[in-house]
Amino acid sequence: MESDRRFVFPKWANHIRTIIGLALVGGPVYLVVVVWLGFSPKTINAGYQPVQPVPYSHALHVGKLGIDCRYCHNTVEVAAKAAIPPTQTCMNCHQRVRATSEKLAVVRQSNATGEPIPWVRVHDLPDYVYFNHSAHVTRGVGCVECHGRVDRMEEVRQVAPLSMGWCLDCHRNPDAHLRPPRYVTQLDWAPEEDRAEVGRQVREKRNIQPSTDCSTCHR
Repeated sequence: MESDRRFVFPKWANHIRTIIGLALVGGPVYLVVVVWLGFSPKTINAGYQPVQPVPYSHALHVGKLGIDCRYCHNTVEVAAKAAIPPTQTCMNCHQRVRATSEKLAVVRQSNATGEPIPWVRVHDLPDYVYFNHSAHVTRGVGCVECHGRVDRMEEVRQVAPLSMGWCLDCHRNPDAHLRPPRYVTQLDWAPEEDRAEVGRQVREKRNIQPSTDCSTCHR
């Protein structure tokens, strides 16, 4: 028998049984974790309602007091992101209004130290998705279309899944989601005539042609 005879199978074939065993054990665990994470409210967002470090009530500030969304989220018309308000925005009122309230302890501490309030993001798109708030708001997509009736929420929660299919449905049929831009922050706005007809007029007047190309959101 020749000493230099070649083996029929490569050396890595010796590990096939180990690999198969790991796959049989790890595969189901992997699937369970993927399904759990994939359908978690925090992942698909719909219904996600985290506890915030400050009990800020949109129902009070927006619904009852009538504060415009843009007072706090002041970049929504000019930038991709709707800015999280700095502490000074809160202190513009709360230096005098309920200045000693225990509910505002975190705000006062932030103001004194310069450290930002650790707000918990509610609407958090995946990193591979590009979304521009200004492109939507300035064309007549109201805040309520994505965020729901925030003016009725004590604690903000996400009401829409923000999935690709959900976004595409709007891009393919935008008329029902468009309004005159001056009403984008008026969450209870309702036209006197047919909503889709109003949206059609806005779309044609502004030559709005929502793209469904992949590169629009995945850059």
